[in-house]
Amino acid sequence: MINKMITQNEITTQQDLLDAHGSIINPGWARKLLWNYHRAQIKAPVFRIKEWDYYCILAQNHGVAFTVADNGYMGFLAATVFDFVKKTEYSASKITPFPMGKFLMPETSEIGNIMLDTKKIKIQYKRLPGKRILQVNWQQFRLNDSLSAEIELAQPENMDSMVIATPFDKNKKAFYYNQKINCMPAKGNFQLGAIKKEFLPETDFGVLDWGRGVWTYNNTWYWGSASGLVNNEPFGFNIGYGFGNTSAATENMLFYKGKAHKLEQVNFLIPEDSFLKTWKFTSNNQRFELDFVPILDRASNTNLGIILSDQHQVFGRFYGKVILDDNQTLNIDGLLGFAEKVKNKW
Repeated sequence: MINKMITQNEITTQQDLLDAHGSIINPGWARKLLWNYHRAQIKAPVFRIKEWDYYCILAQNHGVAFTVADNGYMGFLAATVFDFVKKTEYSASKITPFPMGKFLMPETSEIGNIMLDTKKIKIQYKRLPGKRILQVNWQQFRLNDSLSAEIELAQPENMDSMVIATPFDKNKKAFYYNQKINCMPAKGNFQLGAIKKEFLPETDFGVLDWGRGVWTYNNTWYWGSASGLVNNEPFGFNIGYGFGNTSAATENMLFYKGKAHKLEQVNFLIPEDSFLKTWKFTSNNQRFELDFVPILDRASNTNLGIILSDQHQVFGRFYGKVILDDNQTLNIDGLLGFAEKVKNKW
């Protein structure tokens, strides 16, 4: 994975994402959502378009995650509740056939809401100035216990994020357009049955994984993310690789005090015999050197023939050091986050 130093194309001006043939015009990375995405400009079949918003909000002892995804031929709603003391998680999901745009996913993360209401599930993502509101009501989430959540994530206007536009060599009409927003202070709560948990903005944070694109059929990806406090300041990171042509940019980035610090290549060293043993992360220029001690593995394996998904999203704590763009070293001691390996045929 790790090679020599690479040149990365930073985008700094607003521009269109796709050309008349449905290919990315200018691959690279940005600190803001600068590419203009329009679903109508995609030239691939409508059932191949994938659009999703995934939120994960973590406290030291608990957390929740919510997914809304319109994957063309398959809609997907999901929620997970984490208990890091008991080292358990509870997940539920619902698949709907062939939404193909009916979820009305916004074409930008900056404005627009998502509202889905089924017989037992109601999910609302609201985008307001400087914040995001997540509202979830899921009946019979775990046996007869229902899940409800009302969480506010603060997003100051000047906060940097990770944005990447990645083409695929095997299919010129395929692309991956993605934004990760780390370190959003969280306040609110969720309740599962009689259990109620709070989030405090002074210590607890959320991340948004906002994605739009057309993927090739068979992919394996690696993703890691964490948000918390280092030196009593907001700190987080996004790391990942595994698909597409990343010669123009990687998605590896540190965030400190709201500002992004760009990394080059980061490698995931996962124990071959167990996802619950200590992982190691290393970078080509020694700016990201961390150990990851797992707490729990949110594993799932679905095999429906032509559709396969083998996922290991592992939650745990990171230890080691990172180096910012100005050569400042930060010591990381038990930062809560996750790292995953996912293989999909979809």
